[in-house]
Amino acid sequence: MAERGRPRAFDRADALQKAMLLFWEKGFQGAAMSELTAAMGINAPSLYACFGSKEALYREAMALYEAGDGAELAAAIAAAPTAREAIGTYLMRSAALFSRPDKPAGCMVVLSVVHAAGTSEEAGRALRDARGEMQGVLETRLRDDIAHGELPAGCDPAAIAAFYCTVQQGMSIRARDGASRTELEAVAQGAMAAWPALTEPHI
Repeated sequence: MAERGRPRAFDRADALQKAMLLFWEKGFQGAAMSELTAAMGINAPSLYACFGSKEALYREAMALYEAGDGAELAAAIAAAPTAREAIGTYLMRSAALFSRPDKPAGCMVVLSVVHAAGTSEEAGRALRDARGEMQGVLETRLRDDIAHGELPAGCDPAAIAAFYCTVQQGMSIRARDGASRTELEAVAQGAMAAWPALTEPHI
């Protein structure tokens, strides 16, 4: 008779969600193993058996965040009827996401610039790639509008995307410092006022 496997005494998805929230709030080094195991409701041996290592858990938690907030922003950018509306939606939706009372403030991916201290070089590269991914999404959307004649061919989609990503990353830091949704939306509106100048053709 085949030996039955011993069932896990915890919900892996729920444990990962709780680990994500703790890493989001405290960062990789700031989240002590004792805090992680307490939050996840498991002991250290179970954490290592299920996730491999603290860094592997962190990277999986980051992927979970990207599948949530990151995917939501990308979908909103794709669904907007014009590039201008896509950028405006990106910033305004970020203002809402960064200031939710039931989640840590700011963007976990943006905060990984400082919160991932102590991770391996490989993990650092993966996080840099994750931070650059949204800029690529914006640039692709801008190029689509250029191809369809909705933006002038002479404008610089890479520079525009970099500008608005930088604004959004700054909004994440401001949110972590306590800025309200209203304050973050004011930043977004100010950044959108630069749109006409940014989309002028560069000769």
